[in-house]
Amino acid sequence: MTGPLQGVRVLDLGTRIAAPFCAGLLGEQGAEVIKIEQPGTGDFMRDIGPFVTPGLASDATAGETAGGPGYSLFWAVEGRGRKSVTLDLRRPEGQDVFRRLAATADIVVENFRPGTLEQWHIGPADLDPRLVVVRISMFGQDGPNARRGGLDRVGIGYGGLLNLTGYPDRPPVRVGVTISDYLTGVFAAQAALGALYARDGRRTGNGAVIDAALYGSVLRILEWTLPAYEQLGIIRTREGNRLANSAPLDNYPSADGKYVCIVAGSDANFARLCQAMERTDLLDDARFTRLADRAAHNDEINTIVAEWTSSLPAHEVEERCVAADVPVATAFTAADIFADPHIAARGDLVTVDDPVIGPVQQQAPYPRRVGEPIVAPSGAPRLGEHTDEILREIVGLDADEIARLHQEGVV
Repeated sequence: MTGPLQGVRVLDLGTRIAAPFCAGLLGEQGAEVIKIEQPGTGDFMRDIGPFVTPGLASDATAGETAGGPGYSLFWAVEGRGRKSVTLDLRRPEGQDVFRRLAATADIVVENFRPGTLEQWHIGPADLDPRLVVVRISMFGQDGPNARRGGLDRVGIGYGGLLNLTGYPDRPPVRVGVTISDYLTGVFAAQAALGALYARDGRRTGNGAVIDAALYGSVLRILEWTLPAYEQLGIIRTREGNRLANSAPLDNYPSADGKYVCIVAGSDANFARLCQAMERTDLLDDARFTRLADRAAHNDEINTIVAEWTSSLPAHEVEERCVAADVPVATAFTAADIFADPHIAARGDLVTVDDPVIGPVQQQAPYPRRVGEPIVAPSGAPRLGEHTDEILREIVGLDADEIARLHQEGVV
């Protein structure tokens, strides 16, 4: 891909989501991303469904009906935009090859448990000091919990987000995607670019080691939660889809079984919503005059709005709110996303040419650069698809050396 990072080389040692997502974001900015995978098995994401069987109908059950797991659509998204090299980093020969490859790179991204790379003699101290090394882990590179493992659910729990999601009278509910992984990947990519700028833009010549803990990205987005406890003794907890200090605001049911989010807490937006509902009489109701009044009568005003939305299909609720300039959105399904004209007009979906299943629609690179075309990433590579190419053209091994590494199972 072209972009501002063209000419930058990233080595992706990660598995699952956080580290590969970080590397993938850099790739969408134009960097060359080379993924290092364990010979024979590869990234764990290759084995997570939903699956599709190449050549058969593209649905979530195709792999099962064909009698096998099929091809992972999760991998098709998270593995895109990079080259795959198989290399056993647990063996000295693999470590030597990696050090030689790293000498040609700018950024290394990994998410092994702290100390693992050092045991393999490929930690930051073993590599070129010009490298920017992004280290993603559950609890960070130091501290009492550093050696503990964990996945997304641990991150949102330890970081304080899990306790805020859901309804107050029910158990906490996870966010619908692996949010701590993706957040950490975004924060880590931003930090890597900052370190790269310091090295090259300011010409310090020095790389950096970025310590990105999964729980830390969640902790960073907790809004006022921590100072409110420290200053006021408030322990923030679950509020559902409403807010105690703002109304009307909720995900309201519609007549066709969908949900529409309306945000009309401010006095101006509430007045507009009353116009959309043809209920301007509510503006003269003392319970709803100002924001504080509506917050004090949260249930009453939200019930009135819900009765209105329940009488109409979602698209009509949205149309009336848009006409009155009320912030509104229907809770979209994947089918809604594919059918939406705005998403189509902005090019938010791109066709990725996957080497296994062919053309497949995926979310486009984000964000975009104004005035430049949206370029679809390359498809997620087959396991080890680029091993010989990288070893030959970048590391500089000859055909006999590459053949020996294959024979010995190092690659």
